Amino acid sequence: MRTDFVLFGAGHIAILAAIPLSAALLAWWARQGSTAARRIRLVLGSFLLTNELIWYVWRLRAEGLRFPEGLPLQLCDLALWLTVIAALTLNKWTFETAYFAGLGGSSMAVLTPELWAPCLSYPTIYFFLAHGGVIVVILYLVWAQLARPARGCLWRVFAVLNGYAAAVGLFNFVFHTNYMYLCEKPTSASLLDYLGPWPVYIAGGEVLAGAVFALLWLPFRRTA
Repeated sequence: MRTDFVLFGAGHIAILAAIPLSAALLAWWARQGSTAARRIRLVLGSFLLTNELIWYVWRLRAEGLRFPEGLPLQLCDLALWLTVIAALTLNKWTFETAYFAGLGGSSMAVLTPELWAPCLSYPTIYFFLAHGGVIVVILYLVWAQLARPARGCLWRVFAVLNGYAAAVGLFNFVFHTNYMYLCEKPTSASLLDYLGPWPVYIAGGEVLAGAVFALLWLPFRRTA
């Protein structure tokens, strides 16, 4: 299958606009009462969970069990499951990692999606539901004042994610995979295209991630 998706076309712009708008509307609704806030976060977390499990079943039926390349080891996979846990439990440590990994990673994914199927096919719809859903949930938790990153968490999360990347890199080395694009850039356009060849773009990605994390921390700098 080949994708007919147009990067920054009308459909793509509509999706990008709908993500923060959905989070803002849900946060406004949640502020009408604590019961609504709890119900919304539980529904959002359950939706992300269900959407992901359905995707796993679809892939298993369509592709079979694929090892080692078919495992959920990408950064966005980690961010999604952390976001599910954060939405369902409001666990502080889980939320903080989901906040930086989810907004940083999933935002890049929806801005420059790596798609391989037509726009109205299930894989493409799933892609935007999953990645856009992560952003919606995290923004909702922040804007509804249900969760927020604490002082000092930026570097702690940065270290945790680098540890995860190191473990994934070891898996890539052993099994000759390319999770987190640590061995090769994605085939579609991405910010990595501007960071030089391998392995230079790995170092550039570290700097870029640090800058993105710093920007994500700015709204909480004065009140932490």
